[in-house]
Amino acid sequence: MADNDIVAALADRLGKNQVFGDPVQQGDTTLLPVASIGIGGGRGVVVRPAGAFAVSADGSVAWHPAVSVNRIVWGGQLALAAVLVAVAIAFRRKR
Repeated sequence: MADNDIVAALADRLGKNQVFGDPVQQGDTTLLPVASIGIGGGRGVVVRPAGAFAVSADGSVAWHPAVSVNRIVWGGQLALAAVLVAVAIAFRRKR
């Protein structure tokens, strides 16, 4: 199967609204949600929200990235674990 056939089959399976969502009108601004798609790594297809383009009435476009609260919490937990391990090692060496 050629690379073009694989991409075409994947596009048919995912649908056309998987990368860009339906535009949402909010006041004078139109929001266009965007998702990123990752393929491989033994997990198949992974789709995550990437953010949204905001198009204002005067035609200016702004990018608003999505914030992953799970990644922020996970990073905080890893930092706390590293500090606790360092403190435990420091107290153990004093004895």
